[in-house]
Amino acid sequence: MNRSEVLEQIRKNVERLSLADVPEYQYIPLHQKPSPSVPMIRRFMQLLKMVVFPGFFGTEQEAHPDSIQYYTGVYLEQIYDLLQGQVYNGLCFESESCCDTQDKSSDIAVAFINEIPQLKHLLSTDVKAILDGDPAANSVSEVIFCYPAVQAILCQRTAHILFKLGVPVLPRIITEMAHSETGIDIHPGAQIGEYFSIDHGTGVVIGQTAIIGNHVRLYQGVTLGAKSFTYDDEGLPIDVPRHPIIEDYVTIYSNTSVLGRITIGQGSVIGGNIWLTHDVPPNSKILQTRAIEEK
Repeated sequence: MNRSEVLEQIRKNVERLSLADVPEYQYIPLHQKPSPSVPMIRRFMQLLKMVVFPGFFGTEQEAHPDSIQYYTGVYLEQIYDLLQGQVYNGLCFESESCCDTQDKSSDIAVAFINEIPQLKHLLSTDVKAILDGDPAANSVSEVIFCYPAVQAILCQRTAHILFKLGVPVLPRIITEMAHSETGIDIHPGAQIGEYFSIDHGTGVVIGQTAIIGNHVRLYQGVTLGAKSFTYDDEGLPIDVPRHPIIEDYVTIYSNTSVLGRITIGQGSVIGGNIWLTHDVPPNSKILQTRAIEEK
């Protein structure tokens, strides 16, 4: 096929793809509003890491005691500018118009900055929990630099703040960035307490309405999911509490699925490869039945 024939085929497909209100494209509408920028959100998260973990992801000068306040101030101002713009785009993305969103996006960005000290505190407890629970971890620095759980939890806790502030789209973008990078999928809506740790992490899934207490430890492949959905009159799923409640000091081992709005009581240990759909009293041990070997 010569170049002219190629261009003619391209022209025909341009016409087909550009037609409005074509039935087969009914779920892909033309989008003409401001949209969040994934590269800008990545930059926002990088700046946030430099504030939360000073000296690890920034410059040597930043971590010096005489300059840490200066650099923190610089990064927080950049965080505000980036976040305000992305929140504005997010609010426009899911509304009929962008009117009155400029002031709202500014207020949300300031509210987020006010949450960063608490975010840093929570992540400090998470790093401590990971370090204490893994004999292969040699130092705090190794945990911060190398462990995918730190990245996933940072993204989820950040997204959760924005989720609570009513920001559309951005929280999911942030957690899905972590999902693609780490294999750990935690919805922004999940509520997670202090000293949360994930060992290895690949394949961990935590649903939107899950509630996780303090000092909870999960291993790879754990799912905190929904057992079933409630539907409205049109057959669409309704957003109601449908994921587990995990109380304090619970450990759940690898490849276990905990499904439905059930409660795992404080201090319980759930073994690996378990399918669990009922409440568990505090201080329980749920283990697999031992395999019987034929002789």
